[in-house]
Amino acid sequence: MALSVLHLVLWIFGIRDHAPQDGAFGGGSHPSSFSGTHSLMRLLAAAVIAVAFLSLAIWAAVWLAIKLL
Repeated sequence: MALSVLHLVLWIFGIRDHAPQDGAFGGGSHPSSFSGTHSLMRLLAAAVIAVAFLSLAIWAAVWLAIKLL
């Protein structure tokens, strides 16, 4: 499950083909994964993920503070 979530986050941020396999270092330009019509959706999804992680961290900090009181 964790690997699937990591794969989804990397896909949303547009990080793919960052480590060529089998020595396939292609020459020339590579089209950016942020170009096209989906860049706004990826930006929105990245913002949603960031807000979700921040709210989870704040919730965990408050929960821990309540438990320690």
